[in-house]
Amino acid sequence: MLRRLDQLEEWIIASLIGAATLLIFVSVVHRYATGIPVLYPYARKIDVSWAQELCIFMFVWMAKFGAAYGVRTGIHVGVDVLVNRLRPDLRRLMVLFSLFCGALFTGAVGTLGANLVAKIYSTGQLSADMEVPMWIVYLAVPLGSYLMCFRFLQVGWIFYRTGEIPHRDHTHVEGVPPIAAAPEGPTWTP
Repeated sequence: MLRRLDQLEEWIIASLIGAATLLIFVSVVHRYATGIPVLYPYARKIDVSWAQELCIFMFVWMAKFGAAYGVRTGIHVGVDVLVNRLRPDLRRLMVLFSLFCGALFTGAVGTLGANLVAKIYSTGQLSADMEVPMWIVYLAVPLGSYLMCFRFLQVGWIFYRTGEIPHRDHTHVEGVPPIAAAPEGPTWTP
């Protein structure tokens, strides 16, 4: 079940960033095509005035789900200099407390977001260009925040059981084999 959630999360993020990139590209090409006299009659028939609004909405959804992905994979920036200097038992408590605080905060944001979505739903508000219901756009806040809350709890549970916290090796690049370690001692002799 968790594996499917992980795949869905990654699929949503990748699809949104791909679609937004393609849409921005088409919009830019269209804008420049209207400046070319030969293409102007054809380009002006195509309406992409809604593209910017849709891209903004897609980036909001991508950011909310991307934040949850960041918690799960350990790519969020953290300042742990002081935490790493604590005794192991205090460090463990501090990490668990921090993860609990993250879960509490994102759970609160999710609840406030759900209340906002309910209020906007009752007003029937529509977006300016695409005229889609705004509650759909704002639904990213509670869904993304609750997913992020779940990810904080998931990381906390794994840390509680194993002592491991997800982290990324920032020197690793997907598809590129690691470079062999340099030999010990001097490699150059005069």
